[in-house]
Amino acid sequence: MSVRVGILGATGAVGQRFIQLLDDHPTFELAAVTASAESAGKSYREAAKWRVDTPIPDDVAEMEVAETTPAGVAGDDIDLLFSSLPSGVAAEVEPAFLEEGYVVSSNSSNDRMAADVPLTIPEINPDHLGLIEVQRDERGWDGALVKNPNCSTITMVPTLAAVDEFGLESVRVSTLQAVSGAGYSGVTSMEIIDNAIPHIGGEEDKMETESRKLLGEFDGAEVALHDADVAASCNRIPTLDGHLENVFAEFADDPSPADLREAMRSFEGVGDLPSSPDQLIKVFGDDDPERPQPRLDRTYADGMGIVAGGVQTTDAGAKYNCLAHNTIRGAAGASLLNGELLVEEGYV
Repeated sequence: MSVRVGILGATGAVGQRFIQLLDDHPTFELAAVTASAESAGKSYREAAKWRVDTPIPDDVAEMEVAETTPAGVAGDDIDLLFSSLPSGVAAEVEPAFLEEGYVVSSNSSNDRMAADVPLTIPEINPDHLGLIEVQRDERGWDGALVKNPNCSTITMVPTLAAVDEFGLESVRVSTLQAVSGAGYSGVTSMEIIDNAIPHIGGEEDKMETESRKLLGEFDGAEVALHDADVAASCNRIPTLDGHLENVFAEFADDPSPADLREAMRSFEGVGDLPSSPDQLIKVFGDDDPERPQPRLDRTYADGMGIVAGGVQTTDAGAKYNCLAHNTIRGAAGASLLNGELLVEEGYV
């Protein structure tokens, strides 16, 4: 089965990752790329300042960039759209596509916490796609909007889902986030070299709210947020890719480090989705206390896996570190995986 897909905002950092990940995908065929009106009509090679570490696929390089409107892709027979638009733009543009009946898997942050929009990690909460029916009823469109979480949230939540069996009650997390998470022009070299920035606007709130929605229960009509209390401190550091996070968790039960490591290691991926790793979470033991590290571990499972280590118990609960590639698993790869889930569940 071949599914024709398009990318909204294809020339940006996340859009370029989409193109890289879609190359030779077993299900998806890239049929349209869109960008701003200034880029429309140019070849993709002309419009994009390519920065990914693999070449532009030859067939994509010569594709004509369309304007980011339903009319721009109307003749391309698109089955599914991936959105990597800035959130302010996406909030205006995505509804126009949805009203025209398009299914959109979006990395943009707008509407992630909307009550009728699935915020989904396929290995964690695939049942939340049931919100699509609620969304269609409430908004009166035939399309469907699915969101993936923030790149820092998606690094932590799989580990929390794995250990939730011990009665997760509270979470404290401090992040060490790569500069690529801010986009190519988001942090200047003069700001970040020989430095760390102890604030990332809006990031803490995203982690604190999105994680509870992802771990929440869907009853067929709405999602009840998880009861855990979550607090985050988000920091930018001078690594290129890979968000490293220090997590402190408290539980109703009293799991040992071995219990926590085994729960993470045995947490299953989604085997019938091409982009989901067979082992979602790789866990380092006591013999590797200095892992994970961004440079060494961000490409685990082709950048689609989570890596954890440093698991220890504390007087209040437990602490550990976790890491994921922020522009692959944390952005384009997460939307791609949601697209695969949409196909698997028959929404595409």
